[in-house]
Parts: sequence; structure tokens; C-alpha cells
Amino acid sequence: MRCKPLVVLGLSLAVAGCVTVGGGGNNGGLQDTKPLPKTSKAEQRKDAARIHTELAQHYLADGDLQDALAKLQLALKFDPNYAPAQTVIAVVYERINNLPAAEEHYRRAEELEPTKGDPNNNLGQFLCRIGKQQEGIGYFRKAVADPFYTTPEVALTNAGICQMSIGDLASAEVSFRDAIARNPRYGDALFHMAEVLYRQGDAFRARAFIQRFDALGQPSAAALKLGYDIESRLGNTDAAHNYLGRLQSQFPDSEQAHALKATASRP
Repeated sequence: MRCKPLVVLGLSLAVAGCVTVGGGGNNGGLQDTKPLPKTSKAEQRKDAARIHTELAQHYLADGDLQDALAKLQLALKFDPNYAPAQTVIAVVYERINNLPAAEEHYRRAEELEPTKGDPNNNLGQFLCRIGKQQEGIGYFRKAVADPFYTTPEVALTNAGICQMSIGDLASAEVSFRDAIARNPRYGDALFHMAEVLYRQGDAFRARAFIQRFDALGQPSAAALKLGYDIESRLGNTDAAHNYLGRLQSQFPDSEQAHALKATASRP
């Protein structure tokens, strides 16, 4: 039942001060006491915010946006400076298309942790999605500058996608190359590197990157369509038909499969 986790919250807030541990019968009736570390009210509020945020994430994963939002609003009442709650509530607001509120909370999360990779990457992505690409690119740079950020290739790839969206293909290529240098098996970077090279007219080099992506064994309709386009431009009919066959068999209902089917049916 969904109410059970709330008991955990009550217990976590109630444990403070010290407890008495009963001694054995041979200690003259004396009792040994072991003080527990006292929990400050600020720590209790942060712990409550954390628990409600974790509950909200479960609701969010189940698609229950209303309950997720309620939990996050409660989390921020306990501790408005709890950055993860600011981030997750921004995600919820974006899901329900309340973009002003989403932007407010993405920005607040970054203000609370201005040197950390994740909040900068999240804010950068959001800004690129709403058409503020130039500002967003700056936050990706801040994310990569965090020496403790464990996935800089993600922020670099997001920067490249953002740069592609405004037609800056040369800068996008640099970002994707940097991402691949940091993680040669990062599929998103390999795919988008092939895409940006293809868009720049370099199908030969694009082929190398789509083949590297394909070797990861994580096919997607977009990647198979790009592979088809690359091989078609290079005049490799057999290879193009191979990509087409895989696209039609693995993703028959995809937008890409329908697009190629419509193209093939034209006189």
C-alpha cells in the first residue's frame, strides 16, 4: 500500500537524542547508556525532503504525476534548499507543460549546486528544448568543468545536439568528438557524430561512426534509417537494402520505416 512509506518518515523524524541499552544481570543492576548522535532540526527537515522526493520519483516512474507533484511540494516545504527535489519537481512541471514553473525549478537546482554536473546539464537540456540554445550551451560547459561529474560525455553530447539545432554543425562535431574521446562506446555520441558528418556531406566518415554505433548492438529506427541514407549516398545498394530490411523487420511501425515506404512507392 502506498501509505506504508509514510511510516518510515515518522520513524526517521522521531529518532533523536539517546537510547538506553539494558545491561546483564551481573552488573549490579546498573545500565549502560550509549548516546546516539543528535539530529538537528535542519537535518530532520532535509531527511524528510529526501524521503518525499524518493516517493515522488516512484510515483513519477509509474506515471502518477499528480501524486508525484504533491510529494515534491511537501518535500520543498520541509526543505526548499534540497536540490534533488527542485530538479524532480521541474521534471514534473515540464511533463504537464508548465514550462515557466519548470524553468524556475531547474534554475533553482543549479543555483543551489552551481558547480555540479547534473543540475547544469539538466538546466542546459531544458533551455535547449525551449529555444534558449545559446544560454543552454553555457551550462553544458559548466557541467563538464565539474571534476567529479561521472558522465561528461552526456553533457558534451547534449551540447552537440543543441548546437546542431541552431545549425552550428562544426561546433557540434567538436562536441561529439570530445564525448567519444571520453567514452568511445557512448552510443548517443556515435550516432549523432554520424548524423552531423552526414549533414555536412561527409558520408564516408559518417559510415565509420554509424558502423561503430551498430556494433554496440543497440539498434534504433533512427540509426537504421541513417545507415540506409549513408549507404545510399555512397552508392552501396546492397548495404542500403540491408539497413532497410532491418528497419522494416525490427521497427515496422516507426516513422522512419513509413517514410522510406512512402518514398519507395512514389512513381
